[in-house]
Amino acid sequence: MLSRVLANASRNAGNVAVLGAAGGIGQPLSLLLKANPAVKTLHLFDIAGTPGVAADLSHCDTPAQCKGFQGNEEAGACLKDMDIVIIPAGVPRKPGMTRDDLFNTNATIVASLAEQCAEHCPNAWVGIISNPVNSTVPIAAEVYKKKGVYDASKMFGVTSLDLVRAQAFIAEASGNDVQEQDVPVIGGHAGITIIPCISQAHPPAKDFSKEELEAITARIQDAGTEVVKAKAGAGSATLSMAFAAARFTDNCLTAQGGQDVVEYAYVESDVTDSTYFSTKLTLSKDGIKENHGLGDLTDFEKSLVDAAVPELKKTITKGEKFVEGFFANKE
Repeated sequence: MLSRVLANASRNAGNVAVLGAAGGIGQPLSLLLKANPAVKTLHLFDIAGTPGVAADLSHCDTPAQCKGFQGNEEAGACLKDMDIVIIPAGVPRKPGMTRDDLFNTNATIVASLAEQCAEHCPNAWVGIISNPVNSTVPIAAEVYKKKGVYDASKMFGVTSLDLVRAQAFIAEASGNDVQEQDVPVIGGHAGITIIPCISQAHPPAKDFSKEELEAITARIQDAGTEVVKAKAGAGSATLSMAFAAARFTDNCLTAQGGQDVVEYAYVESDVTDSTYFSTKLTLSKDGIKENHGLGDLTDFEKSLVDAAVPELKKTITKGEKFVEGFFANKE
């Protein structure tokens, strides 16, 4: 619901860039951001099509000033003076594909865009949607490190869709008001690395049987595949991802405006043996103010963490090694 997306809109308007704005996630995300009163300037970037998207959005009677940038030669102008950069650029999943199948194409796209961000808006907050997020966030971080501008408190993997799904599914199963439902989701953003902490749900979830708990956990973990199959090759989770990313961006704008905000995101972390992990965070005007860790987990949830960490470590290493090759090929 748009009202909930905009509920935390700050009075201090900010400048937001969407990289991949002409795509399946980028267009609805850009529409939601154009409607957000906390957005002062909205810059849209893609390899093609963004002038048309920007012209279309500019006809919406909202305050945000919208401009489209097309092609790599215009990336610098797009990114100059941005406060937040959201990156949904890349190819979507199709039936039978895992997020890892997208790696080679999307890894190159994210590394290239991260290089542009590091050069033109090094202090902006960066939210990465491009899959596989478990690898693309470490990729962007390594690029920033190579450029000497990395700040772990401002680099995020956008896992908000996992929370949105968990809250929708748990509210429906429990008979709770979906607008009041909160369900923490920690870990990563693919398959078994997605860990819904249903024991911490508020209002509380129904008293699930062991079988019910395992089933609804699996549904949350596999929800992206559910959408890919339902669209039968015509796309992936674009609308729900745009909705979740708009909420994430709004929370970031609120934090940048001086009001502390609670958010979940995939970030550099030492709460487990995985060097990146999504947990409850407090965001302030300078980025991540506090990482609240795992919280109180049940034995079942602890087993999910134990299963997730080795998978995360593998995908993180894959991303970091990609960056070594990416820069070696430039020499």
